[in-house]
Amino acid sequence: MSRPELTAQLRDARPSAPPELRERVRLIGAAAPGRPRRITWRRVALVAVPVAVALAAAVLITRAATERHASAPPPSAFERTAGAGASKAVPTPALAPAANAPAVPAPSPSRPQRYSASLELRERSGVAISNATKRATQIAVSLAGYALQLHVQTVGNPGSADLVFRIPRVHVEDAIRRFTALGTIVSEDVSIQDLEPQIASTNDLIARLQRRLGALRAVPQTTATQRQIAALTTRIENLQRSQAATLRVAHYATVELRLTTRTPAPAPAKSAHGPLHGLGLAFHWLWVGAVYVLALGAPLVVVLAGVWLGARRLRRRREDALLSRP
Repeated sequence: MSRPELTAQLRDARPSAPPELRERVRLIGAAAPGRPRRITWRRVALVAVPVAVALAAAVLITRAATERHASAPPPSAFERTAGAGASKAVPTPALAPAANAPAVPAPSPSRPQRYSASLELRERSGVAISNATKRATQIAVSLAGYALQLHVQTVGNPGSADLVFRIPRVHVEDAIRRFTALGTIVSEDVSIQDLEPQIASTNDLIARLQRRLGALRAVPQTTATQRQIAALTTRIENLQRSQAATLRVAHYATVELRLTTRTPAPAPAKSAHGPLHGLGLAFHWLWVGAVYVLALGAPLVVVLAGVWLGARRLRRRREDALLSRP
């Protein structure tokens, strides 16, 4: 007898379990305790609670750092750069009395500089703004200066006036000191730019061009040589005009004066907190952290629960199929 025939006879002679035995095995399997669950409420709590506490602590620390940054006072000084030269700004504390105004930096008596100042003063009323405008114009004229721009608005609330004066640089300290006496100082800004490097560079360029022009005039004159002489002459004249304009800028200082009746808003009063304020704040942010955990972890929990239920149902089907085999 060959092996295939023997295998077929053994398969045909395979004994089958009687129905009573199958029913008994089914009952035993139904009564047996199920497999322990891998995902339990206790395990979920052991993972979710530390995560919620960590998130709440992170949110609380971030909020505290943000509040400290927001409540930090603004810088008391700032620098403003006009052009390539160095400049420095000296502000005055807001609403400081004019008598206590700090001395502004003095311009250099020997070096050309671009000097500009900006003042903001608070006045009591529109009439006071009008009187201060007239007085400021008189001060500028008395110091050999002049008004470059005047814009006054006293109708309505708040009233305001924007004034721009050109004052000789040697008198600018006296002008600023007298301007600050016209009202309550809100802000003060002084900017100084040294023009000596720019003027020296332009002078060197003019000297080189003049030497080149002298050399061209010394050679026999041709049409090409005359064109070069004319071009150099025009360039030198343009540079000299630009240099004269720069020196005029260095001679006069620009003072911007703003007058207003607007009163700055008072700083919000800090509310006193009770002894349990910190505890309430901690519970508040713990609740916020729990909401974050729920919002971020709920979809993952639902997916894991669906996978677990599907695997459990598939296992039961396999067991039922195994028990129902003849």
